[in-house]
This record gives sequence, C-alpha cells and structure tokens, in this order.
Amino acid sequence: MEYGFLLITALAIISIAITAGAQLYIKSAYARYSKVASKSGMTGYDTARLILDKNDLKDIKVEKVSGYLSDHYDPKNKCVRLSDSNFSGTGIANVSVAAHECGHAIQDKDNYSFMRLRHSLVPIVNLSSKAGYVAIVLGCILGLLGIVWIGIICEIVILLFQIITLPVEIDASSRALKKIKEYEILDKKELSGGKTMLTAAALTYVASVASTIIEIFRLILIYGRRNDRN
Repeated sequence: MEYGFLLITALAIISIAITAGAQLYIKSAYARYSKVASKSGMTGYDTARLILDKNDLKDIKVEKVSGYLSDHYDPKNKCVRLSDSNFSGTGIANVSVAAHECGHAIQDKDNYSFMRLRHSLVPIVNLSSKAGYVAIVLGCILGLLGIVWIGIICEIVILLFQIITLPVEIDASSRALKKIKEYEILDKKELSGGKTMLTAAALTYVASVASTIIEIFRLILIYGRRNDRN
C-alpha cells in the first residue's frame, strides 16, 4: 500500500478523532456541571434575564428552544434562545451557557467587529458548505480535478469563517464570566466550574479549525495523487 494513501487515511482518522474528542469533552463537562446546582438557585432563564436587564438590553427576549445544547443568540430577532435543560436548570453549566449567550447579545449592542464580520459571512459560508461538498464528490467520482479545486476553495472559505468565530466565542465567554462574578450568580468556588464549562465549549471551535485545516491538506493530497495518475 503506497505512502500517499496511508497519509490520506491517517489524516481522515486524525480529523475525526479531534472532532469526536472535543465533543466528548464538552458533553462530559456539561454532564458534570449541570448536576451541580448553584448556591444562588438561579435558572438559566433567571441568569439571562438578569444580565440582559442590567446591561440595558431589556428588549432582548429569552426563549426556550428544543434540542441538546442548541442554545444561541439570534441577532436578527434580538432573542437569546436556551435549550430546555439550560432554560430551567439551576446547575453551574446551565447558568454558564445562558451567560455566554448573553455575552453575544452584549457584543451585538457594542457593535463588536468580529461578530459583525462573522454575521456578514454566514450566507457565503452556507453556500460554500453545500457547493464544496458537491464539487468534491463530483470531482473525485468523475475525475474532474478542476472541480475538486472549487471544493478546496470552499473549504478555505469555511476555515476563514471558523477562524473569525474563535475570537467571537472567546470574547463572549470572557464577558459571561465577568457578569457572573459581578452579579454574584456563582460564588468563587463555583466560578471554576463555570470556567471549565466555557473552556470546553471554546475547545470545540478550536477543534473545528484544526479539523478543517487537516481536511484541506487531505483534499490537496487527493488532488495531487489523481493529478499524477493523469
């Protein structure tokens, strides 16, 4: 079996392992800290409402949404959406996730540049995700190497989006921890659990960047091998 094929296979395995490892870490941290109730007794909803109201964001709604860790801030509809468990849960993880989403709302209010840039790239990234997959599959099946390069370029666009997302998520977590401490939502001992939870979440974005870089390199190697055969 040739070296090139082994390298391509190894890169695919490494990419999957990085993504799976990051997901396992955040699920483990969430499972642990969602079971540890905060002494304040505040739910995720209470946390979100308190942070929003104290930062002149009373117009921002807090709604419940179905799904596991489906929490997000919707800048278009000015709404913080919390998953079922985080909306009503009183665990350290529940209030930490709620505070993180409020961090995004505060970013929106402050016109945080990286958030604005990320939001503007969403339509392009959505198109790149679909077009890139189709181009790579068709290019490999039909042997049209030019089309494969379109897929690689689309992957690079996605990587750019992921890199821009990193400071947005890290900054939102930083804002969240400051508000949690300022409003005494968690005490000093509980705050370390909140930091662990938010760090685990940030690592999933780092893992996405690493995985995409590996995937781009793998696609270039595939292109090179097919090009050498032609």
